[in-house]
Amino acid sequence: MPDSNITKKALAGALKELLNDKPFGKISVGDICEKCGMNRKSFYYHFKDKYDLVNWIFDYEFGTYPKLNTAEKGKWTLLEDVCSYMYENKSFYRKVLRINEQNCFSEHFAEILFPRVRMRLTEMIDDEQLEDMFVRFFCDAIVCAIKRWLLEREPMHPDLFIPKLKILFVRSADMIKNMAE
Repeated sequence: MPDSNITKKALAGALKELLNDKPFGKISVGDICEKCGMNRKSFYYHFKDKYDLVNWIFDYEFGTYPKLNTAEKGKWTLLEDVCSYMYENKSFYRKVLRINEQNCFSEHFAEILFPRVRMRLTEMIDDEQLEDMFVRFFCDAIVCAIKRWLLEREPMHPDLFIPKLKILFVRSADMIKNMAE
């Protein structure tokens, strides 16, 4: 597996470099391969397409993010870590969060959030009342809020943004709970 990650990291680095000069939509798999001196066969051995590469970048880098609060298992740890990580890497995420095509990063991110949001909402709302529709609503809202935040000209520091996002989450969950009663 180590060789696999070396190849994936090289492809990821090439994509990131290319994003400095052109928009994601204008970057082809051939461009990525040419940038790092690999052939298309190597690319497709590891990734389905360039969207899959973007998703891998998040999964790999966030999974190895040094500030990951693994010791703290607080209710908001994941959200805090994600926001801090994306803020520190906002140059990349400002570009990939603008992509709104099938298999884009926003969809991948919402899917990653889904089980965690469900768990958090289950603590706040009776499990019988919790439908997938509510969970998807919250996932979409979180993704949209993070996207809007990072795409601002000068996004506020995560220490200011995260408490606001928490308030919106909790108050919205309370409203759903009250409506069901």
